[in-house]
Amino acid sequence: MNRISAHRGNPNNRGPAPRENLINEEIRSEKLRVIDEKGEQAGIMLLEVALQMADDRKLDLVLISPNAKPPVAKIMDYGKYRYEQQKREKEAKKKQKIIQIKEIRLAPFIEKHDLEVKAHNAKKFLKEGDKVKVSLRFRGRARGRTERGFEVMEKFSLLVADSGVVEKKSSFEGASLIMILAPLPEKEKKRREAQEHADRDVLQSVGPEESPGNGSDDASAQAKTPVEEAAAELRNE
Repeated sequence: MNRISAHRGNPNNRGPAPRENLINEEIRSEKLRVIDEKGEQAGIMLLEVALQMADDRKLDLVLISPNAKPPVAKIMDYGKYRYEQQKREKEAKKKQKIIQIKEIRLAPFIEKHDLEVKAHNAKKFLKEGDKVKVSLRFRGRARGRTERGFEVMEKFSLLVADSGVVEKKSSFEGASLIMILAPLPEKEKKRREAQEHADRDVLQSVGPEESPGNGSDDASAQAKTPVEEAAAELRNE
């Protein structure tokens, strides 16, 4: 295997993309602390000796810590190292989620069914990792009923409470109320999942005669989630 050459010459010539590390003949330090291809210390030596050592192994001498005293260089297959590094970077980019902001538009006197449909769509966006901008615009006579707009925003936030959190509370921007919702943080997701598992275990361990709905007066059995409370309130309107 041929060692990678240092590309020098006319700076106006378009060559390969610049590297992060100096290699082989690009290195100018007279003395180096050298680490061999096995990761073991080879000692401090002159540059010429280190280059010869790398050449004997048909590998490259790569400057990995230029600011150390003396600078540190490692013997390695630099072509293979760069290939694996670029492969890791590509994999990391694939896993990165580009967060988008989706918009949901409401009205002060929106129908119950429409509000539930829009909440369903917002929950889908949040579960996919996107943020949601909820806007509510006042038109005509509705401008005198701003309190109604805040009520609608509150009900909407409760309907999506199992999928997201309010990052920015409802506030006016011009003639519109704006609220920003964000996906549940990973820590909160795990906490809720653990709580759901615990609740299921409790229900499975309770006998039929003790189950909620069989005459038990336990107030906790009658408790509703925020989403259930919002839905019940919508039904009562």
